[in-house]
Amino acid sequence: MGEPKRKRGRKPKNPVPDTMDFQYTNPGPTTTTSTAADDVAVPTNSTETSNPNPQTYRRGRGRPRKTGIHTDEPNNNIAASPERRASRFADHNGDCAITVSVSGDMRHAAVVAEAPPRWESVAKVMPSMDAVVKVFCVHTEPNFSLPWQRKRQYSSSSSGFIIGGRRVLTNAHSVEHHTQVKLKKRGSDTKYLATVLAIGTECDIAMLTVSDDEFWEGVSPVEFGDLPALQDAVTVVGYPIGGDTISVTSGVVSRIEILSYVHGSTELLGLQIDAAINSGNSGGPAFNDKGKCVGIAFQSLKHEDVENIGYVIPTPVIVHFIQDYEKNGEYTGFPVLGVEWQKMENPDLRMSMSMGPDQKGVRIRRIEPTAPESQVLKPSDVILSFDGVNIANDGTVPFRHGERIGFSYLVSQKYTGDNALVKVLRNSEILEFNIKLATHKRLIPAHIKGRPPSYYIIAGFVFTAISVPYLRSEYGKDYEFDAPVKLLDKHLHAMAQSVDEQLVVVSQVLVADINIGYEDIVNTQVLAFNGKSITNLKSLASMVETCDEEFLKFDLEYQQIVVLRTKIAKAATSDILATHCIPSAISDDLKT
Repeated sequence: MGEPKRKRGRKPKNPVPDTMDFQYTNPGPTTTTSTAADDVAVPTNSTETSNPNPQTYRRGRGRPRKTGIHTDEPNNNIAASPERRASRFADHNGDCAITVSVSGDMRHAAVVAEAPPRWESVAKVMPSMDAVVKVFCVHTEPNFSLPWQRKRQYSSSSSGFIIGGRRVLTNAHSVEHHTQVKLKKRGSDTKYLATVLAIGTECDIAMLTVSDDEFWEGVSPVEFGDLPALQDAVTVVGYPIGGDTISVTSGVVSRIEILSYVHGSTELLGLQIDAAINSGNSGGPAFNDKGKCVGIAFQSLKHEDVENIGYVIPTPVIVHFIQDYEKNGEYTGFPVLGVEWQKMENPDLRMSMSMGPDQKGVRIRRIEPTAPESQVLKPSDVILSFDGVNIANDGTVPFRHGERIGFSYLVSQKYTGDNALVKVLRNSEILEFNIKLATHKRLIPAHIKGRPPSYYIIAGFVFTAISVPYLRSEYGKDYEFDAPVKLLDKHLHAMAQSVDEQLVVVSQVLVADINIGYEDIVNTQVLAFNGKSITNLKSLASMVETCDEEFLKFDLEYQQIVVLRTKIAKAATSDILATHCIPSAISDDLKT
């Protein structure tokens, strides 16, 4: 019997790094809020101060190949050089000269290969990729617990790309609370100082420029394409974590709908793609197969049950941001229709609202008191159409062939101050109103727009205004579960009654003899001072400073009261400030 046949083992695979989890760049304003702890959409810029997960390697099955050289390097299969590729190509195609000489039984063959091709001919480079830059940013976030100072600075890196007019686009969360921003072009070893022209918090887009003329030499700006269709190919280009050079990932458009923008806490049109978007990809362009930009990578979905779900800001949102800046000289935001509405899918509900069989629309539940719509619209009005486009009972409008989308898309296409024609059904009568659109005024704002937090201190009591970054700083990314119920109720449901209204709280009490017994008061809302309602922090500070009554009396939430003697409280404030090294009892923005 002959020797048994040896089974060939599977060729060992190249080592594959583990999937990188997102590393939060901004633990404050840019961290994610979600309703499930494990289902999170996150911004995707990379923080240099954090360490990536260690790499693990997969061992091939079967018997390993015998090799003459053993190495511990992660990747032993080194790509062939251009010279090797050229010689192999020549051998298979007969494009080399072979000289054979015979000496005894030995034959010597001299192979003369043609000159190896240049790298430019080996790899085809997309021209638009030269316009993709790496963004380096140093952030200094405000300290909401100690609002008179800032946190320790840290660095992050992300992506961006050059557009016309000597401008660069990237994500807003990539440069939020920036102290310094630098840009580096592909293939360059020079970092150029950049200036931030505009930051759009709602749409998560920022516009930069560079004053150095050298930066703009030899680079063609990116051109924008149309909104892609489903299954259209997209290529995401950027500088994600895991290396210093440019990275390219490919995929297709999986979904087009109104998305929740994590950084902006808004809902705008967005693209879902299956191309990998990792930390550092933020701000990088997404190209179609024609080399035109169709979006900006900005967040991805991290969950154990999903893979390769990334999100892209589409061109309609990008163009809106650019034109808004060009029109007004600054970013003014995306307008909203300041109403809360209800679907009209139930036939009995439609009948009770006197709707005909051919009428469709949505019912108004509440109207923002600060919105211009509050002057003409009323609760229980049925919105039939917006700017001539009929609204379905589920709140959608026709989008493209075979697609529907939420009617808020029509509102987001407008600019702040634009007029819109709204048709409503009220008491069986159809009415039309020409409404001036405005941005959304929230009682608890989603952002402080780069400004330091406001504060006021009297007798050790630190008063401040509540914002979403403040809640996130105090209670972490799960603040919607951990924050006090009354604050969450106002965050989710309360509406501002005036444009300048704020929710003022006692953030903490700096312990001193004057405030004995009040030390445990933390993040409790202030309702009134000496019997007068509190509108905002500035009005509270003004009332306290000008008070000539014997006592300072603060009415707090949960029926608590704080009473201090006026003269003693004001006299003790300076000593408390000195003890805690606080430069001023009132923030600069409240002094004017």
